[in-house]
Amino acid sequence: MINAISSSLVTISALVLAATPATTMLMVWMTVPFLVGFCIYLLPKFFPKSDRILALGVVLVSLACGLFLLISPTTLTLQLLDQFGVNLIIDSLSGHFILTNALVTAAVIGYCWNKQKTAFFYTQTVILHGSVNAVFICADFISLYVALEVISVAAFLLIAYPRTNRSTWVGLRYLFVSNTAMLFYLIGAVLVYQTTHSFAFEGLAQAPADAIALIFLGLLTKGGIFISGLWLPLTHSESDTPVSALLSGVVIKTGVFPLIRCTLLMEEVQPLLTIFGIGTAVFGVMAAISAQDTKRMLAASTMSQLGFLLVAPAAAGLYALTHGLAKAALFLTTGVLPSRKFAELRRTPLPVSLWAVLAIASLSIAGFPLLAGFAAKTLTLKQLPFWQSLTLTLVSVGTAIALSKFLFIPLTRASKIAPSHQNALKHPSLNHPDQSANSTGHRHIDISFWIAVGLLIGGLIAANIPYFNLYSPSSLLKAIITIAIGGLLYWQMSDRHPLLSQQPLSPSSTDSVGVAQSLNVIQKQRVDERLEHLVGGMSLVLVVLFWMVLA
Repeated sequence: MINAISSSLVTISALVLAATPATTMLMVWMTVPFLVGFCIYLLPKFFPKSDRILALGVVLVSLACGLFLLISPTTLTLQLLDQFGVNLIIDSLSGHFILTNALVTAAVIGYCWNKQKTAFFYTQTVILHGSVNAVFICADFISLYVALEVISVAAFLLIAYPRTNRSTWVGLRYLFVSNTAMLFYLIGAVLVYQTTHSFAFEGLAQAPADAIALIFLGLLTKGGIFISGLWLPLTHSESDTPVSALLSGVVIKTGVFPLIRCTLLMEEVQPLLTIFGIGTAVFGVMAAISAQDTKRMLAASTMSQLGFLLVAPAAAGLYALTHGLAKAALFLTTGVLPSRKFAELRRTPLPVSLWAVLAIASLSIAGFPLLAGFAAKTLTLKQLPFWQSLTLTLVSVGTAIALSKFLFIPLTRASKIAPSHQNALKHPSLNHPDQSANSTGHRHIDISFWIAVGLLIGGLIAANIPYFNLYSPSSLLKAIITIAIGGLLYWQMSDRHPLLSQQPLSPSSTDSVGVAQSLNVIQKQRVDERLEHLVGGMSLVLVVLFWMVLA
């Protein structure tokens, strides 16, 4: 990985020497995260906490860049090294995704500020941040390939950061699936170059059908779309809490963004992506409704929400921003909950302040007015024909059902979190809470958590302000009715339907037999996510893609 990054830095440095001022600034902005990443790894030996400060500084630069692109909309197109690459496009679409990356990464750094994270963690976080930004400005297939590969390695190192057998396997599984997908992608990119003598995205219009199928397979898998994204729930749910927030909030969108960019350049592929988008939305929301684990439900919900990005590319920037902020806030909050199991949470009252974070973020994803999710969902549905809008409205009802699992958690006026259950304390592997407990079992929430989620919730409120023109009686009524129906259905069905029931998974969760039964249930839920099934899912999607592009 170090050799790959070093060679990239040498190439960028050579480009800077002959570049215009705008190009120079862009190259410096792209290079800084990688240079700072190496510094972060070395400096903490001499300056304590310099790793956090430097990482936050890099993110603040990206934050300023993203805000500038949204406040002063501009389109900057750069072509370096002629037709051999590198093509870059920076516009308002890039601005939304860059801003999402900056806010989510800043929140993660703030969340980890007082935790015992090593310089290695912050190094990989900054390298991941820079690579994700590179994806959001790439306009050619070979530069995109390099950026996605660096993301795969950095994400793998973060997933495996706890260095447990479980985290290492989940990380290797992610790396294998990602590299396999990118192999198909690279073959497609070579076919595009063979036909057009260019790696630019525009060449996809003249490329053979098999090139489109191979490239899209790689990106659909990388973006966790439909059955090629079956790797996503386990990876996002079993990662460390801040890593889960990064993966679901930002990293997963690096596979979807190029598809959106290609759709805007080549409208002929929109029907194909619409089918996959709607299929993903339905598939993901069904998995989210049936999930009995908080992080697994959020991961499945991420799959569903990615479908909304594909069906309406013109609104994808805003939707990605609102989803990234809300989902990162929810994942970070699961790290301080007393349990990961909804059955345990139903018997453990939460402080009102903590429940409020869950409620605001959940309602934003569901599209509640006064939050940015309402504007994003309204803008998305307005661009769709009736049958697509109706289908995604029903998906929104399902989203409300799934997220109601958070809304119906009981409340307490206490400022501390009580222990969830004796079993949860004896067997933390079922819960993975990040907060520490005192001698009485009550858990304290560090101030860094409130700063992190405050940034994300503030972003959800502020991002809604420019879109008050979308507020009409019909849109407000539709949003409120959709969420109300979802909440009512959950309330009516939660005690009757086994998939929605939050009752304990075993008759006696306090003994070892009950724990074993619970673990068996969890294992049964993941049979379809075995490695051989993931490869089979990718193969099936490839066959479908060939059939669709050749039809």
